[in-house]
Formats: sequence, C-alpha cells, structure tokens
Amino acid sequence: MSIIIFGDLFSFPEGNAATNRVHTYAKGFIEHGVSTHVICFANEYRTLNNGDYDGIKYYYPFDQTSRNKYFVIRRFQKLRKYINTITLMKKINSANKIIAINIWTNSLTTHIFAYFLSCKLGTKLLIECSEHPLRNYQKNYFVEIIGHIKLYIESRLNDGILCISNYLINFYRNHGIKENKLLLIPSTVDSNRFLNNSPKPFPFRYIGYFGSLTIKRDNVDSLIKAFAQIAIKHTDIFLILGGFCSEQEKKQIQKLIMEFEINSQVNLLNYLSRQEIIRYMQHSDILVMMRTDDLEAQASYPSKLAEYLATSKPVISVKVGEITDFLTDGVNAFLVEPADINGLAEKLDFVLNNYQSSCKIGERGRRLADTIFNYKVQTKNILNFLKIDELN
Repeated sequence: MSIIIFGDLFSFPEGNAATNRVHTYAKGFIEHGVSTHVICFANEYRTLNNGDYDGIKYYYPFDQTSRNKYFVIRRFQKLRKYINTITLMKKINSANKIIAINIWTNSLTTHIFAYFLSCKLGTKLLIECSEHPLRNYQKNYFVEIIGHIKLYIESRLNDGILCISNYLINFYRNHGIKENKLLLIPSTVDSNRFLNNSPKPFPFRYIGYFGSLTIKRDNVDSLIKAFAQIAIKHTDIFLILGGFCSEQEKKQIQKLIMEFEINSQVNLLNYLSRQEIIRYMQHSDILVMMRTDDLEAQASYPSKLAEYLATSKPVISVKVGEITDFLTDGVNAFLVEPADINGLAEKLDFVLNNYQSSCKIGERGRRLADTIFNYKVQTKNILNFLKIDELN
C-alpha cells in the first residue's frame, strides 16, 4: 500500500516550510511500512523532474525544463500536466495500492482534480491545513463571499482534514465539519537530523534566526533592534539572519542594520540549502523565533520552532498563536510578547549572561521535539486516523 503527497504549495526536496513538513510526513510513513510518493504539481521549470531523496520518490508532472515562448504551447503543457499525473497515479496504484492522497493546495481547481483522482482510484483524500483557509480572502465583502464558497466546497470534498492547530480544528468544527473528519497534527520534526557533527560555519558565537526574512509578517526588524541594544555589551556575539527575502525587504533590512551601526556584528546570508540551514542552526548559541501576532499566526504553528527545539539550544520565541500551549517561559524556552523589543533584548542578555542554565532549558525543549513534535509519532497518528490496520 502507498500514500501520495500531492500539491502545488511545495517543491521537493528543497523548498520552504511546507517542504520540511512534507519530508517528515513521507519519511514517517515509509518508516511505518507505507510506500510514499511526493508529486509536486506546481508549474516549475526544472532540469530534473523526478528523483529519489532520502528514500522518497518525487515527481514533477509538469515536466518542463524551460518556458516556451508560444502561449498555445504553454497552455497545452499545463493540460498535459494533468494527463501525466493521472498516468503516474495509475502506475503507482497498479504497483502498490494507493490508500490515501494527502493534498496541499490553495487552488480550488487543484483540489477538485485531487478529489476526482481519489474517486477514480477508490482512495481517501486528506486535506493538509497549516494556514488559515480564509487568510487571502479578507479584502472586502465580495472577496470574503468567494472565500467562504471555496471553503464550503473544499471542506466537503474530502475524507479528512489534518490541522496544524486547535484553532483550525475549532474553525472547521464551527463551519459544520464533523469531529471524526478532523485530526490535529502539530509541527513535525526529525530531531535526529540535528545530531550530526557538522563543521562550524563561523569561528565566533552567534544568535541565529532562520526563516522568512520579512518585516510585516515575521517582524525581523524587532530582532535587529533588540540585538542593537545588546551588541555593545556583548561584542563577541554576532547575529546571523538566514532565509528567503525579496530584494526590496533585503534593502530594508540592510538599511536598518546600517542605521543601528551593527553591520560589523550582523551577517545576512544568501540562499541556503536545507542541509546548510540545519548546520547553521546546530552551531547557533541562541535561536530566535519571530512572528507578527495576526490571523496567520493565530491559526498556524511555525515549523521552524520545532526545529529550533530539536537543536537543544536555548530558544527565544514570541508568544503568538498556540505556542504557549507547548512552551513555558523559563521551563523549556524563553518567551516574549510580539514586537516587545526591550523584552527581547532583556531575554537575549539574560541567556548570554546565564548560558549554562539556559542550555538546560534548551535540553528540556528538545524533549518536545522527541515526543509531541516527533515525525514518527504524528505520522502514526495519521495512519491510525486512516484506520490503516483495517486495510491490511
């Protein structure tokens, strides 16, 4: 039997936070004895359109290496993507019965296509929900109506919804979805990936932030301002910022660093591979999780926070969403209010001045990565949700 992870919200094997979650799902299913295939449905131009990573087979049915200059041919290529996917799914199903399709998409068209595939193959369809379903439908009343219609259709055309937070569980429950179709799957992490003895990237001590480098959504400016308050006192400590950001936001961040005259103690990294990010996390002295307290933060749970905890290093996080359901200030992490620059500076200073005792708190944080956020625990919960024993 096999499971298909299918969607256009992620690339594989390299990509964003969704990619990390897909990887933990796939690895967990395989280790529980279920063959797993990852199908990336986005229209990406790639030189390699299928492969095997960490024992996980992945495919790009769009199967194009470059953009054609003719509009009609591009439309045909997109149509062929659907045909390629159907052919691929049939092939996998013939070799190893597909018991579930796990769909990751914001597109109603992609969702309906996945529902069609599940009906055709006689398998279950599970929605992955890691963000608020209506977050992109807040502009005006007309847009909100469209969002609610889309939500109604998607929430009915499935056999189950995997929610990253209790907020989303309650959201769907309040929209008429039965309890037996909802399953809480918090952040997932393979903590063993953070135990490798990789070489240290820098000869100096540093505070690390690794994730989206945005000001509006991730509040990176607050971290820079807080670091500026302690940089004079802790001249041997650097701030390392790693992650994707647009050229416009990169300029804003660089300008802010220059304004506070801390450019000699701050490194803004370029794109890093997944393995490189892990190495930078492993050797950080402190890891900081930033986020703005908005609708997205209330509904989701940051995947990078579970990864931070897996390093056993002291973690400082803002208190947004359901973070306080798992973390307690001074017990397994250090918590501050969102956008509290002074409070963040005080926490950074405290951890640096009390590093040995802070590392013990970091070790207690890792226990969450080994238990609640453990990928094998959570993928087993998904298989139980699918009543996998009844299918054997």
